[in-house]
Amino acid sequence: MANVPEMFGSMVFNDKKMQERLPCATYKALKKTIKNGEPLDLSIANAVANAMKEWAVEMGCTHYTHWFQPMTGVTAEKHDSFIYPVGDGQIIMEFSGKELIKGEPDASSFPSGGIRATFEARGYTTWDPTSPAFIRDKTLYIPTAFCSYTGEVLDKKTPLLRSMERLSSVAVRLLHLLGKEDVTRVNTTVGPEQEYFLIDKKAYDQRPDLIFTGRTLFGAPAPKGQELEDHYFGAIKTRVAAFMNDLDEELWKLGIFAKTKHNEVAPSQHELAPIFETSNIATDHNELTMEIMKKTAEKHDLVCLLHEKPFAGVNGSGKHNNWSISTNTGENLLDPGKNPENNLQFQLFLAAIVKAVHEYQDLLRITVASAGNDHRLGANEAPPAIISMYLGDDLGALVDSIIQGSEYVPERKKEMQTGVDVLPDFKKDTSDRNRTSPFAFTGNKFEFRALGSSLNIGCPNYMLNTMVAEELSQFCQELEGAEDLTAAMKALIKKTLTEHRDIIFNGDNYSEEWVKEAEKRGLCNYRSLPEAMEHYIDRKNIDLFVRNGILTEAEIRARYEIELEQYAKQLRIEALSMIEMAEKNILPSVIAFVKELADTALAKKALSESYSVYPESSLIGKLSEGCEAFEKKTEELRVAVENAAKYREDSLTLAKYYRNTVFALMDELRQIGDAMEQRTSAKFWPYPSYGEILFGV
Repeated sequence: MANVPEMFGSMVFNDKKMQERLPCATYKALKKTIKNGEPLDLSIANAVANAMKEWAVEMGCTHYTHWFQPMTGVTAEKHDSFIYPVGDGQIIMEFSGKELIKGEPDASSFPSGGIRATFEARGYTTWDPTSPAFIRDKTLYIPTAFCSYTGEVLDKKTPLLRSMERLSSVAVRLLHLLGKEDVTRVNTTVGPEQEYFLIDKKAYDQRPDLIFTGRTLFGAPAPKGQELEDHYFGAIKTRVAAFMNDLDEELWKLGIFAKTKHNEVAPSQHELAPIFETSNIATDHNELTMEIMKKTAEKHDLVCLLHEKPFAGVNGSGKHNNWSISTNTGENLLDPGKNPENNLQFQLFLAAIVKAVHEYQDLLRITVASAGNDHRLGANEAPPAIISMYLGDDLGALVDSIIQGSEYVPERKKEMQTGVDVLPDFKKDTSDRNRTSPFAFTGNKFEFRALGSSLNIGCPNYMLNTMVAEELSQFCQELEGAEDLTAAMKALIKKTLTEHRDIIFNGDNYSEEWVKEAEKRGLCNYRSLPEAMEHYIDRKNIDLFVRNGILTEAEIRARYEIELEQYAKQLRIEALSMIEMAEKNILPSVIAFVKELADTALAKKALSESYSVYPESSLIGKLSEGCEAFEKKTEELRVAVENAAKYREDSLTLAKYYRNTVFALMDELRQIGDAMEQRTSAKFWPYPSYGEILFGV
């Protein structure tokens, strides 16, 4: 049995190790940088680098890497050894402050959205001292940000760090106005719940669609899916439990607060939930979690699938982003307290968030848009594409009372009667949960449920931070200089909630009635990435990021280009994979089966003239028709992919073409192929079935 307290953080250059290994003055200077965002000079960096290197070498490390998060959607790393020549063929293990602070990866091969040409190769990684270094595979990993030679941001972390600084500065300004002079910093915290699928590696290796795209492009439904609801929170299979145990240990070594694990709704689907951390560390840790999930699965002859919709007909995977705001004095600013009707500070921050989500609902939808997530959000699968907020009964009643100027009457906490003497009675929560809501208040935080499972959480969190910082800044301007601050706050809260109440919806987000109601309220319903991304460069959104110092207009437009290009490339890969599977395997296999049926029918006929009806004949006819339609649709898809070249000069037009034309043909081809799979002998069908994959672990 592992000693978890000893194991936890053993592979991290954490606060305890810094205290042990750094001179007192160096340690204090570094802590000021981490806590207050103060600059760090080179002498401090040299001392930290030397201590890091000594610790890493003691732990068996030979290399270090600047670990960063480019716009590819995955992390990147270049490994350098600590060795330094000293003459006579001898070396020492050396690591300087300059090497800690700055790395030089090739920037030309990462997505830049046109900011950098291919021949303009230089880029820089720079140390993020707020996120601790760690060890993996005998290498010291140093979390960093990534920018171009000319200074443009090329990663997903820098905007997050900027947004955290911006939100902190305006929140502290507002809290000082309210008399909280002891608050010097405000942090956003995140706890991302991670969903994933585990399947057998043998089955995975036989599915080129999973290998190339992360999802199945063909696959008839199994006789059983998730309809019995027996997998959710069910007993964890032995092989999966062994994986989860190893995963926990690997995450704990890296100081990741892996807390909860369970089976999810779909067969072979599971979830891991951590304890919340500051947004940038939570982002690093979630990226690490996804990487370690994949590597740990390999050790168990499993494959971890993080695609948002790897299997049709069962639930896809999301990532619930539990977001909150806290002060350096330990106060959660989203905690209503026992008397929220008297808690003007909470009401003020709540009003700012309601206003932010309403005014920038398009940005929240954009930040969770991807080719994979289109299958979930566009299909009204937890949650739908329409962004709205759920506040629950109590908070909803509070908002109504503020708007109407009426007395707030909270629901009394009722004691739940179990009706069984040996079971204890308990008090129920004041509000129910709404799992269909994209953005739900859950006690002292908001749960943004629309994220896709493979998404880098830095993107939605810098959006959230920035839009809330914008509203808080406006609140500061309006309240500063008020003769009666309390009266001004109450008036501002009432005005804000009244003007933006349309974003609040506590009902069923899946219902057709809500779609119609949302349209009446003027809420956006972007069912695909191209629909949503078109609005990323709306003037109000560009102004938001520029005004708050998060991104320049050039960087925004670059991200717009990158997202659209990657979307089109992903769908192209999927279409080409379908064509290859159709022509090289599915069509020949079905034709071979038809031939066997025909041979059997001919043999029967030769055996006896008394046979007038052959059961094979009907099946031969249906499969022959299917093959003809399948071949025709495959050719249509090929032509459609070739025609896409006509639209490559405009990324939005190209993305829309892939969505509206290529993706539609892919769906039609799949329907024909899946129908043939249901009629073809398993001996002939070239790929493992859904039943074998989903129930094979």
